[in-house]
Amino acid sequence: MTANEKKELRLAACKVRMGIIEGTYAAKSGHPGGSLSSAELFTSLYFKELNVDPKDPKKWDRDRFVLSKGHCAPGLYAAMALRGFFPWEDLKELRHLGSHLQGHPNMNSTPGVDMSTGSLGQGVSAACGMALAAKYQNNPCRVYTLLGDGEIEEGQVWEALMFAAHYKLDNLCVIIDNNGLQIDGPVEQVMSSYPILDKLRAFGLEAAEVDGHDFDALEAAFAQAKTVKGKPFAIVMRTTKGKGVSYMENQVGWHGKAPNGEQYEQAMAELRAKLAELEAE
Repeated sequence: MTANEKKELRLAACKVRMGIIEGTYAAKSGHPGGSLSSAELFTSLYFKELNVDPKDPKKWDRDRFVLSKGHCAPGLYAAMALRGFFPWEDLKELRHLGSHLQGHPNMNSTPGVDMSTGSLGQGVSAACGMALAAKYQNNPCRVYTLLGDGEIEEGQVWEALMFAAHYKLDNLCVIIDNNGLQIDGPVEQVMSSYPILDKLRAFGLEAAEVDGHDFDALEAAFAQAKTVKGKPFAIVMRTTKGKGVSYMENQVGWHGKAPNGEQYEQAMAELRAKLAELEAE
């Protein structure tokens, strides 16, 4: 990755974070914490990794992305808007009555959304089905799915991974946002899923752990995934919940609440300053 490419991705990730704050503030609800921790991942996917076309969101051989942790839709929507799937201004309609941008992704109303998600554990299961169907159809697409580290406490997740390994779904990339916090507190205290890497490998997946805020590390992991044959690949991203907004970082209370007016202004001021800093580099 060239220095200029990395700069463009960092600028895009900052804008994604601004979109997350805009959306949740306008909605007066939503989930900023896990959306912010995944900003680099959403940016990497929609601006580098995924074979998708905003002008043809249903093309047959497109890569599929399933947001299994569907409550982090504000981050997905911001990346998709920035990529051109729908107008940026639509982010201010998040969770509004009649809006196509609801609190969880809806494949029937939002262009570019491949699966309706929200019930934790179901998204990864749908992604497994998509990957198997692609193999039967000789479709060259790859399927990506993002889970939360709290979400993987769901038994359905491990049934899905067992299915993926059994059917040798090497066109599937499972990504886990390991920010260490879930709605009720630290993952280790609520229901520890550690050691995550060991469990993934025991279930028959190839797996790697990376810094989820490092674009080079994400690019290398995606490249590695494509070299693995006969088994699915998993990426465990170490991240900071609420990344990019000082008062939200590593604070469990920001899992599922919106900033008020004063908090909105502070967050946007911080992100505008970061954007200016990146543009000046």
